[in-house]
This record gives sequence, C-alpha cells and structure tokens, in this order.
Amino acid sequence: MALTVTPVPRNLATKVTFLYLEFEDLFVILGLAVVMNMSGRFLQREIFGIPMNVFLQYVVPVLSIPALILFKYGKPRGYLQDWLRFHMKPHVYCALEPDSEQRVEYLKAEES
Repeated sequence: MALTVTPVPRNLATKVTFLYLEFEDLFVILGLAVVMNMSGRFLQREIFGIPMNVFLQYVVPVLSIPALILFKYGKPRGYLQDWLRFHMKPHVYCALEPDSEQRVEYLKAEES
C-alpha cells in the first residue's frame, strides 16, 4: 500500500498576495465597486461615451488597483487597515482637553 504524500508549504508567514495586493485589500476594492455601482445608478450621464454607472462600477475600481499598489509601496503588512483605523478614530487636538475615557486620576497629589 503506497503512502499518500501531501505537499506542505515551508514558510507559513508568507503574505498571500494577488495583483501585488494583500488579500484584505481586495475587500476594499470590492467595497469601492459596490459603492460606485450604487452611486452610478442615480446619475444618467455619460463619460467618453460610456454610461456613468458602467464607468463608475468597472473603471474606477480597476484604476484604484495601481493607485493602491503605489500607496502601499514599501509599507509593512496591514498598513491600509492601520491607516483606516487611525483616521476613523477621534483625535485630541488640545493637550488641555480632559480625557473622556479616564475616570480615575492618573497622578495623586502628595499629602503633606
């Protein structure tokens, strides 16, 4: 009876990429295609003889692939997720503003 052998990848830490983009970045492009499809339905116009909904649904995501590749060039893995998280959370622009999440005093005054 012959032994069945299954090939196993040696390096499990390698990035899974498609078109030089991480797998998670393709969700961004698919989400962009969905948003462009919905917004293109409301516009009854043409760009270069192409209906606006077709242009927005197909051409904009295809053009966003090289833009995303250039944006992520030389950046570490997961950069787009970290960048989006950073820009979606609120920022504190004044050091004198009290922290809304801190409930207990950080420094206690010395008793004399």
